[in-house]
Amino acid sequence: MATEPVRALLAERGTHARKLRRVLDLLAGDWHTLAELVRLPAVPRRTVQELLTAVGDDLETSGDRYRLAPAKAADYAAFGAGDDLVDPVDALVSRHTEHLRSILADIADVPPPLAALDHVQATAETALKRALWLNTTYDLAGRTLLCLGDHDLTSLAVCAVNPSVEVVVVDVDDRLLEFISTRAEERGWTVRTVHADFRFGLPPAVVESADLVFSDPPYTPEGMALFAGRAVECLSDVARGRVLLAYGFSDRTPALGLKVQQELQRLGLVFEAILPAFHRFDGAQAIGSAADLYVCRPTSRRATSTPKTSIYTHGPQSVEATGPSATALAALVDLAPRPESSPPPKPRAPGWADPIGKGAASLAVDLTGDPGPWLLRTLLACSPGRMAALVPNNHPDVASAAGQHGLKSLVDTRFALRFLRSTPDGKHCVVVADQVLAGTLDVGGLAVREVLMRAHGKLGNVWREALVTATHGAMTKREARERIGEHLDPEHTDLELRLIDLPRHRIAALLPLIRASAG
Repeated sequence: MATEPVRALLAERGTHARKLRRVLDLLAGDWHTLAELVRLPAVPRRTVQELLTAVGDDLETSGDRYRLAPAKAADYAAFGAGDDLVDPVDALVSRHTEHLRSILADIADVPPPLAALDHVQATAETALKRALWLNTTYDLAGRTLLCLGDHDLTSLAVCAVNPSVEVVVVDVDDRLLEFISTRAEERGWTVRTVHADFRFGLPPAVVESADLVFSDPPYTPEGMALFAGRAVECLSDVARGRVLLAYGFSDRTPALGLKVQQELQRLGLVFEAILPAFHRFDGAQAIGSAADLYVCRPTSRRATSTPKTSIYTHGPQSVEATGPSATALAALVDLAPRPESSPPPKPRAPGWADPIGKGAASLAVDLTGDPGPWLLRTLLACSPGRMAALVPNNHPDVASAAGQHGLKSLVDTRFALRFLRSTPDGKHCVVVADQVLAGTLDVGGLAVREVLMRAHGKLGNVWREALVTATHGAMTKREARERIGEHLDPEHTDLELRLIDLPRHRIAALLPLIRASAG
């Protein structure tokens, strides 16, 4: 019989055949794309393809869609899954159509995903499902939820469901932070955005600050361990706090799931619950376009070990990445500006948790893994007045005149920049930074320069001291504080953060205010 290959495949799957039966139900009911046949029942793409092969000539195709031939559908009726349990949260999602429409509109406008950061967009239904689950599981009013990375816009979904929760979003993607800030401000929601790359530490302002932390990390053991460890660091009360993680692995490769779970257990996390296939994605078909929700309870606050920068599955920061060649690094050192009496600087790895290069005459920094924000942060963290950085030739700050101008406009009171495209090869660019002399700047430029040079200090304090220094003491500390208040609300949360932790759009907005306050 033509159905025998399908019968054999189901028998081979044993007790785990129900998901394949759901795929057959979909094929019997209507046309579906391969992506839908993967995502809706949460079956790995390879397994779905094996089933389609088994159906063989009884399958009809139309473009990228599949279905069982109507004349053959009855032959497969006995293989159907029958009734499924109804997920109560899914039922709740179906009753919040207005919120769902808003989330769909937000996802349509969100900055494009970056493959190098393992961005795979969760469905709008998933973002809303997360928000509803959080709101019905925890008492969120007046509490702080921290989203450790948020390309899925979980923060906006939570605020739509419960505007009384305070949400903090910490992400490496400046584009995303600006998008979330703008949408939240338009709707009057309390969402703070803070920049960080978790491999290099956390902004002090978010350490021990949250009641709950949600994260959808990179699905490598290294990525999961790093994000989960940072999440625990963000909890204000380890005993009462919870870490909520999305993680998925293919049922064809359970050893990968074991490695991740072992990493989480090494952090002292207890799995209070694992809700299977809770999250669905437009992509990630290798794992069935689905991930589980891990509800984790910390048992202690353990120090996060120094992580590798290679934590992703794609691109120059992937676990398999090899880094730049010795030739490229040698060219970086040769191009680093330095006094004639100083030895060439040794190439250093990225990172800006603290000022870098104190006491050095010059820096040479390998930023070949930069997904976009590292170059600006490295310039802000640079202590010497001279620096060279090796970045990808397609880096957003160097690949166009507009990108170069944007970066220059942020640091032009501190550094004069030169962009050596396709140097030392077609894959790389060397950015050379030479100090701008204080004597060439007016009082406003001096104030900005002072703030840039102390990017690791709390902005409110640094700004006040910068005004006093730039005016050579003509402005007292009290007058400086009052002058700042004329340009920015004294209660503005930016004043409590470090400049280096602010999203790029906030830095760009603040520098003109600093300049004006000195006039």
